[in-house]
Amino acid sequence: MSVLDTVRGLFDGPETDATAESKGAYWCDDCGERILDLDAEEEPPACPACGEEMRFERSPDSAGCAC
Repeated sequence: MSVLDTVRGLFDGPETDATAESKGAYWCDDCGERILDLDAEEEPPACPACGEEMRFERSPDSAGCAC
């Protein structure tokens, strides 16, 4: 890898799936932590702060309320 490739890689940033669309997020009722569903490695994820199982909540722009 050349120096030019290394510098170009710094500006390109990490590769992401631009077509992926979030369906909502996971919330921890105890801590108030939020994890976007696309960032969750497991379903349902454990809260990073307290370790409790998080609950899924739909996105507010989906059909219906997210509350």
